[in-house]
Amino acid sequence: MVQGTSSGSGKSTIVTAFCRIFSDKGYRVAPFKAQNMSSNIYSLSNTSEKISLAQAIQATASRSNPDVRMNPILLKPLGDYLSKIILRGRCQGEMHAREYYEKFILKKGFPLILEDIDSLRRENDIIVIEGAGSPAEINILKYDVANMLLAEKICSPVVITSDIDRGGCFASIVGTIKLLKPLHRNLVKGFLLNKFRGDESLLYPALKSVESITKKQILGIIPLLQFDLPPEDSLDIKGLNQSKQEYQKELWDPHISILARAVEKSVDIQKIMNEIIGLT
Repeated sequence: MVQGTSSGSGKSTIVTAFCRIFSDKGYRVAPFKAQNMSSNIYSLSNTSEKISLAQAIQATASRSNPDVRMNPILLKPLGDYLSKIILRGRCQGEMHAREYYEKFILKKGFPLILEDIDSLRRENDIIVIEGAGSPAEINILKYDVANMLLAEKICSPVVITSDIDRGGCFASIVGTIKLLKPLHRNLVKGFLLNKFRGDESLLYPALKSVESITKKQILGIIPLLQFDLPPEDSLDIKGLNQSKQEYQKELWDPHISILARAVEKSVDIQKIMNEIIGLT
């Protein structure tokens, strides 16, 4: 599972890159995001079912077809704390945030999430899971099925990414670890610094301090990359025509490959595969 210290830390991008990297190594791969809040929605071919555009791109990176199981719960924000609930690809109506948390997500949503990821695990070698927002939002921890509740339930190792370009990266990393429960802290295997520009050698003293404080390793420093893929949640999807499914895949694929090559050069993929995922 790839989690982040905040929204916009690069989780979707890194999951996309990992899906292509592992696929290139010959593994059967599928992306997964338990719960996504997004206005960018992808309609599956020949059906009325919908998932987040981000998971459709990640499926393309995995060289697999987009599947409703890859994004069991999609929330389309409507404003005033209301969202349209899309469950397993189909609209279930609108719901207020309080009702969603108190009556829906743990009782109905989480069991379906676990069913879908279990189904995908039976068909694939690796599931690359994307978290949502931050795992340390302490006001909603007991409802946070997209992060540590899921990781704990399925015993998934976690890598946390942080956006160093926006500032406050090291404080965000340390603060995130400090706010996690000990059980969840143990699931974290390391960190990725994302969107870096500059001389990496200037970071080394800070990296050593962070590793000493958190007792976790820095697994890679990913540069600020230039690629042309739709953002996870934006009204502007860069001119892509959502009705032309195959055209989108052809358009995305070269940019996914560029992204994957850059991430693979910047991250200790072998350590992630051997020590974290447990592949031989």
